[in-house]
Amino acid sequence: MGERGSIASMNFKKMLITTILAASQVAALALPASAEENVPVSNSANETTITEATYEQQSQVDSGEEASSTDPVTDPDTEGAGTVEGEAGEPATGGASNEGAVISGVTSSSGGELILLMNSKKMYLNGVEYLANYPMEVKDGVSYVSIRAIVERAGFQISYDSKTKETIIVRGSDELRFKLNTTSYKVNGVTSTMRGKSYSVQNNFMVPLTAITQALDIPYTWDQKGKRVIMNLSTKPVASFTIGNKEVISGETVVQYLPQSSSPTGQQIVSEEWQGRQEMFMTPGNYVVTYRVQDASGQWSDPFSLTITVVKPHTPPVANFTTDKDTYKMGELITYIDNSTDEVGIKDRNWTNKQLAFFNPGQVTIQLTVVNVFGLTSTIEKTITITNETLYTRDEFNQIYTPVGEKYVFDGKAVPSWDKVIYSYTSNVTTLIRSNSPETVYSEGVLYRETAFGTTRFMIHHANATGKNVKMYVIATNHNDVSARLTQNNLGFAGPNQYATGVGKASVQRYYDSMQTGNQYKDIWIAPGESKIILNELSASTMKNGDVISLLADLYSDSTLQYDVIMVGADKDPMVSLPYLSLLPRDVHNRGTFMDATRTIEYSEEIGLTPVRLLLGDNSSDPFLPGQDTMSGAEPVLNAGNFGVVYNITLKRVAPNTLVTFNPRGGFYTGWILVNGVQVPLSSTTGLNAPNETAVLFRTGNYEQSLNLVFTAAPGSNLSVNLLFQQMPAKK
Repeated sequence: MGERGSIASMNFKKMLITTILAASQVAALALPASAEENVPVSNSANETTITEATYEQQSQVDSGEEASSTDPVTDPDTEGAGTVEGEAGEPATGGASNEGAVISGVTSSSGGELILLMNSKKMYLNGVEYLANYPMEVKDGVSYVSIRAIVERAGFQISYDSKTKETIIVRGSDELRFKLNTTSYKVNGVTSTMRGKSYSVQNNFMVPLTAITQALDIPYTWDQKGKRVIMNLSTKPVASFTIGNKEVISGETVVQYLPQSSSPTGQQIVSEEWQGRQEMFMTPGNYVVTYRVQDASGQWSDPFSLTITVVKPHTPPVANFTTDKDTYKMGELITYIDNSTDEVGIKDRNWTNKQLAFFNPGQVTIQLTVVNVFGLTSTIEKTITITNETLYTRDEFNQIYTPVGEKYVFDGKAVPSWDKVIYSYTSNVTTLIRSNSPETVYSEGVLYRETAFGTTRFMIHHANATGKNVKMYVIATNHNDVSARLTQNNLGFAGPNQYATGVGKASVQRYYDSMQTGNQYKDIWIAPGESKIILNELSASTMKNGDVISLLADLYSDSTLQYDVIMVGADKDPMVSLPYLSLLPRDVHNRGTFMDATRTIEYSEEIGLTPVRLLLGDNSSDPFLPGQDTMSGAEPVLNAGNFGVVYNITLKRVAPNTLVTFNPRGGFYTGWILVNGVQVPLSSTTGLNAPNETAVLFRTGNYEQSLNLVFTAAPGSNLSVNLLFQQMPAKK
C-alpha cells in the first residue's frame, strides 16, 4: 500500500475509534445515578472501561509508555490511591485536544461508608460490593489506591489538563491536581507533599491514600484485624447557628439568629428548617432551638441544636444610705452607711455633697446614685441639719479626720516659718543613669550612652514628638572578654500615654510594687561582644506622637557594660539601627550620670511636739547630686530635684498624737510614698497643688512611734517637697 493509502487508513481508524469513544462516553454519562448499583458485581467496572482505558492511553502517550487498549483503568483505594496521568482526560486517538473535559463518577454517591480491602479489588459502599481493576496495595510502607476508584465511588469530578499533564479531582470548591511519578500534588493551587511517589501500574494511576483523604478532609480509620480502610464519604450539608445577643431577656430581647451552613461538595443550600425558634421569648428559662438545612441534591444536614438561656428582666438597683444622726454640729464627723443593693452587683456609686463635716449651719441635702452592671440606676437623697454650734474648726477637723492618702487645704504660706529638721544622710554606692533630656524628642537617635558597673539605677522619662510611631530601647553591650551577669532587681514602668504626671506617678507605684514583691527580678547573661535589649517593658509598646513613657529600674552587673538609651521608628530593628544613630543634644531638662544615688536618713531625736518640716530636693538640706553628661564631653551637671534618688528615711521617735503630711513647694505634685511598708498615694483623687494642699501620711496614737518612709520623686512632678510634723488638736 502506498504512503497516502497508509495515512488514509490510519486516519480512518482514528476517526472510527474517536466515534466509538464519544458514543461510549455519552452512553456512560446518561446512566441514572443508581444504575451502577443495580448491575451485577462482575460488570461493575465495565461501564467506564473504554473511557478509562482512553485516559490511561493518553497519560501513557504523555509519559512515553506503551498504551494498552485491553486493561481497564479503575482502581481500589488505600492510603495512597492513584490513577494514570490523563486518566480522565483526552483520547489517545484523534487530533483534537480534550483539555478541560469533566466526567463524574458513574455512581453518583451522596455519601456514606466506603470500605477498601488491602490487596483486594473488592470495595463496599454502604454495604454494596464493587470491584476495582487493581487492588489497594502497600509500596515502601505507603498504602496506594487508584484515583479512579475513589472518584467513582465518592461522586467527585475528574478531568485531565493536557498542557500541565495533571489529573484533576474536584469536589465542590476543592481542587486536587496530581502528576505521574512525583511526590507532590496541589490542593487549591497550593503544593503539598505526598508520603510517596505516584506511579502507574497496569494502566492504573496510583497515589498515596492520605493525599486524597487529607486534602479533602475525609475521615478514615484503619481496621488492623480486617486489613481494611473505612472511609466516611458523607456529603451531607452542615448546619449551625449562633446568637448575636450577649444576653436574652424575656419579653425584651429580639433574638438575633446567625445561621451558618455549607456543603462539602459545594451544593447550593436551598432550604432550611427551624424548631423551637422564637423571635422573642416571653418567659425566663432554657429553650432548645434546632436548625437544619437542605442542599440542591435533596440531602438534609444533621440537626444542630443550641440551648438559649432566657433570663428575667433586670431590675434597677436600690439606692439607700443613712447617717448615724440627723443633726450635727459644725465640724462634727458624719458617718455614712451605704445600704444600697442590687440583684447582681453595683458598679458605681456617685455621691453629691458628701462631706465628712459641714462648717455652715442650715439644712444640707446629700445625694447618692448607684449604677449596676447593666447600666440601670437608682438615686436617693437625705437631708440633715447643721446647728450653729461648733465642735471643730475646719483646720482642726482636717488634721484629725482626713483619711490617709487624701488631701486637705490649709494655709501653706506659713510653712516656711516652721523649724527645719536638721538631718544628716549617708549615701549608698548606686550609679544613677538619668535619661530625661531631651525630654521631648523630635528625631530618632541615642538619648543617652554610658558605661557602668555594679549597682545601677535607670530613670528614663521622655515624650515622643517625632511625628511618627516609635519605640524606645535600652541596649546593653558587653565589651569584655568574659560573659557578664546582669541582674534586674526592681522595675516600674508606665505609659505610653499623653499624661506625663500620671505616667510618672504610675511608674513610681510599680517600682514600689517590685521592691515589695520581687516580681521583676531576673538574671540576664550577656556573652563577650554581645548586645542585648534589656528593660523589655520599655520597648514592649509603641509610642504614638505625643505619648510619654517613664521608667525606674535597679540593676546589678558583675562587669562593666555599655548602655544605650535609644528611640527609633516602631518598624525598625534597634540592633541594626544603633550603629547609625546620632547622639541627640540635651534640652533644658537634666540628663547625666550621678553617683551615690541612694540616701539613708536616720533621725533619733523626738519629732512632732512642735510644727517642723523635713525638706527634700531643695539643694540646701538635701543637696543636688553632682554628675556629668558623658554625651556632652563629660560636662559637669547637677541633678536638679534629685529625680531618680531613692530616700530611705527612719524617724526613730515620732511624738504621740503627731500628724505627718506631705506638702509640695515647687509646684504640682502627684506620686506615691512608702509609709511603714504601706503605699500611700499623693493623693488618691487628684494631685497636690503647692503650697496650700497637703496629703495625710500618718498619725501616731497616744504613744511614741518610729516611722520609716521610702521616697523617690515621681517624674513629671515638681520638687522640692516638705514632710510636715505637727500636733493634732485634742479630740472632743
